[in-house]
Formats: sequence, structure tokens, C-alpha cells
Amino acid sequence: MSSSAASSRGLLFVVSAPSATGKTTVVDRLVEVCPTLARSLSYTSRPARPGERDGVDYHFVSRETFEAMIARGEFLEWADVFGNLYGTARRDTEKLLDDSTDVVLVIDVQGARQVRSRTTDAVSVFVLPPSFAVLEQRLRARSKDSDEAIARRLATARSEVSAVDEYDYVVINDELERCVAELAAIVTAERARRDRQKPAIEPIIATFSAAGQPHDSGD
Repeated sequence: MSSSAASSRGLLFVVSAPSATGKTTVVDRLVEVCPTLARSLSYTSRPARPGERDGVDYHFVSRETFEAMIARGEFLEWADVFGNLYGTARRDTEKLLDDSTDVVLVIDVQGARQVRSRTTDAVSVFVLPPSFAVLEQRLRARSKDSDEAIARRLATARSEVSAVDEYDYVVINDELERCVAELAAIVTAERARRDRQKPAIEPIIATFSAAGQPHDSGD
């Protein structure tokens, strides 16, 4: 990689989807197949679930600590999701971007709106399930929640899907690898945009301007 390309700032991707769409699995796989793409590690006030590790799955903090971070303006975005607080630290994200690392945030619709209000260059993607019926089936299969809690999640999903027009791209998670491939194509296309390639292409274009014109042989 050239020094000009290496010095460029990373890209910020935002991925949203209703609960049980599989967005976490999709993005984890996306990070595996896309070099220089890193998933931002969110903070949460909820307790760790079995198998989750602090600093690996989330930064697990107390509600009091989380609220203090809100008061200090430390979050790029944050949201109250079914009674638990989730957020993306501005400092963590900016450090990755300044190090030329592309960052993907897995956040809900209200978090995505906050990001768009605070930055102009985020690329947003909405992941849809194949249908409402499939989403409900996935929720019931994976969850030990009560029927009331599942109904609340489904109602939230209806509201979130109505915001799909706010996003730059939409992909459907009907098959994992195909969904990941479409997301990877979006990452590749965004990296290749002319405005994002300026640090790399300007020195190349300058070589054409500097090249001497062919000499006229005269007679």
C-alpha cells in the first residue's frame, strides 16, 4: 500500500436490523472476510449472558457508569433497548478511523439516526429478514422471553422496518454467505469511490501531467 493510501482515514459503516435478523452473526462474518474492517465494541449496562466476555463481546459496565459517560458526552450514539443501555464510544471509534481502519457499527435505528446527525460520511446499511413470519419464527426459536416480550420485540421490528428508506443500502438475510457477500461488495464499492481514493490517485494522476510531451522530429 502506498504511503498516501495508508494515511487516509478509515470509513464508517452503520448496520441496523430488527432483533433476530442475524445482524451480529452477519457482521462478525463480514469482518472475517474484509481486511482492515473492524467491528466497534459497544458498551452496555446489561449483565453478560452465558459465554459472553467483557472486552470481547461488549464492554460491560454498570448503569451508573454508563449514565456518567452519557453526561460527559463520551458516546457517538447510545440507546435504551428494552430497558438496557447500549452505546458506541466516540473516542474508540475515532481512534480506529484515524488509524486508517474501516469501522462497522451494529446499532439500532435510533442509534443510526444519532450517528447521521453527528457525521456526514457514514455509510448505512439495513438488513432485512426474509419476512415478518420468518423473523417471528427466529425470535421464538432463539428466545426464552415471554410471549409479551416477544410481542414487544415484534412491534419494535415493525417500527424499525419503516425506517428502511433512511439507509443507503438494503440487503436481505435469507442466506448467510450471500448476505455477507453483498455487504462485502458494499464495502468494496465504497472504498473505490473517487472522493475516497483521492489520496491514492492524485499522485498517480500527477505523473501524467508531469510526463513530457513527445518531441517533434522536425523534417
